[in-house]
Amino acid sequence: MNIISKEIQFHWSAVQPLFSIRNENEYDKAVATLNGLIDEVGTDEKHPLYELLDTLGTVIHAYEDKHHLIPECSGVEILKFLMEEHQLKPSDLPELGTPSAVLAILDGESDLTVKHVHALAARFHVAPAVFV
Repeated sequence: MNIISKEIQFHWSAVQPLFSIRNENEYDKAVATLNGLIDEVGTDEKHPLYELLDTLGTVIHAYEDKHHLIPECSGVEILKFLMEEHQLKPSDLPELGTPSAVLAILDGESDLTVKHVHALAARFHVAPAVFV
């Protein structure tokens, strides 16, 4: 084995575990490493570890796409979730109308309008597509 190969092998053994996430324990370690890199590198594309941060983010994203599936939800289901998370009652959403109008939407008796979707997106700081 030549000297270059030995040097690469030495360094590869240190970073290789980050690039083959096979279970949740390895995933957690990779995320912790990524968070540390984000703290150190930030958005500085000239930082020597920026490419490692970028590549590790891609590997983690691929693992999440395969193992952390996000279920399909309707806009009303998302609204119910956000209301629960923010501890909101129908009366706390005047952008949707009266409390009875909000209850009608939550019960499926009325639909969210385009105006509602945009108001909710602004309120919760999410893309309007979340509610479509």
